[in-house]
Amino acid sequence: MKRIGFPRAAAAALLALLAAPAAARAQTATIYGSLGNFDVVNNTGHDAHGFEIELEGLQPADVVYTFSVQRYGGSIVVPTATGVAVRWTSAYDPSAQQFVQTTVAHAAGAPFVQGQCYQWNGPAVYQPSGCEHFGASLSRNAVRTTYRWLVEDPAAAGALVAIDPPMAIAAPVYYVAPAAVVGAPPVLVAEVEAPEPPETPEVFGDAQWMKVFKSELPREVGLDELLGDNPIVPQDAAHAEVAWEVVQASPATVNGKRNRTRSQNQGGIAPGTRSIVRRYEMYGYAGLYDPLTHEALCADLLCNAPLDGELGDFISAQMTAANVQGDSVSVTKVGSGNVDSADRLIACGSKCAASYAAGTAVTLTAKAASGSVFSAWTGACAGSAATCTVTATGNVGVGATFVAAPNGGGGGGAAGGGGGVATAAVTLSVSSRNKGAITSNPAGINCGSSCSAKFAPGTTVTLTATPPAGLLFLSWGGACTGTEPTCTLALTTNASVQANFSK
Repeated sequence: MKRIGFPRAAAAALLALLAAPAAARAQTATIYGSLGNFDVVNNTGHDAHGFEIELEGLQPADVVYTFSVQRYGGSIVVPTATGVAVRWTSAYDPSAQQFVQTTVAHAAGAPFVQGQCYQWNGPAVYQPSGCEHFGASLSRNAVRTTYRWLVEDPAAAGALVAIDPPMAIAAPVYYVAPAAVVGAPPVLVAEVEAPEPPETPEVFGDAQWMKVFKSELPREVGLDELLGDNPIVPQDAAHAEVAWEVVQASPATVNGKRNRTRSQNQGGIAPGTRSIVRRYEMYGYAGLYDPLTHEALCADLLCNAPLDGELGDFISAQMTAANVQGDSVSVTKVGSGNVDSADRLIACGSKCAASYAAGTAVTLTAKAASGSVFSAWTGACAGSAATCTVTATGNVGVGATFVAAPNGGGGGGAAGGGGGVATAAVTLSVSSRNKGAITSNPAGINCGSSCSAKFAPGTTVTLTATPPAGLLFLSWGGACTGTEPTCTLALTTNASVQANFSK
């Protein structure tokens, strides 16, 4: 497949995806997958009949999944001189001498409406939208990622060519950095390279404005959840991580203070965090350029935010997530008492979780409050001895149950048995996204109608999610994780669970 260049169109592209679900150990956390889904506007000025993602440094086996719910269906993965290309292409009708499927050109300056790239919103919205939804999941990071629309080759009927310049789509690369101090959480770093390289090595590439939104979830997310109309994708002011910044590929000789080639965002991985979701929005830069170097010259001199006339068309919005697991110990309590670790990083009481280096042995001691006795451990600890040692590998959960002392006595140590003292019930609440049913064993939850029930502490409850006719179960959220339709919980404290179904 060859490439041809066309005059640059005033941009508008909505993007989102690339995924890397391979486990990658680094310091005190593991990345189990970096995911994304992208909507991309056809701002080439030409009708397109396909799309490609060029992935340098990869092999075909590194592409483990691609998204197919759009007009072009499944993709093909082909080797290239530098790696592989993932391509979605239309069939060609030789008798009619035309391609069967077309993504029409999106006019410069035309507004972009959230969700118009999605086939399930109906042909009246989808067909004239001038955009499309693609996705790929990789087993490891590419050295470089390039996105291009495929258009009809004017020199060969029925053939497609990749159009330049490439689409300005953020392709974040995730890695884990060590914590700055002992007990602090490890740091997840997301790096984005400026998507459009310069035309010659001596000048800057075209600039784009970028905004970043971020949220954290206590469960893993799946690729199909990363959609612009899904509320788990952050995109409001409360979740803004970067209000505005300019990204622009810079010459190798540029002053470091002006080098905008790489954008980096980072934050600690809290013990209860299982996924970090980001949305990268990109807009054209419509301000002044240096006539010799093509460097963006923002009116505020710093490019802290676009001023009048500097913000161009909306280009893209990448919905991406890293599924992560820090090495940590988390403690939950039922009743009155404290749990402390020998290294003093956990004092629960007030601080009930701490991050550790993988494989660290952590000794916990339960101490009942006055009028209570320690009853038993749950989770990674077992028995009724006042101390327990666990190994921090992944997020290790420990529960401690304290009960009222028999006959008003005791306190300050492990339970001595007897007394028949009843403990407070815990509440399990469930909710359903898109109207599926959830039932429990033992009975109590039947949602639809009964979406909350009380159980004795320590009860093991199995939840089963049943989708409505014609729909699919996607994933659990809250205290349950994964994509299997059943989830088993050992209840030591109040818990909430969400079941996600397709629309």
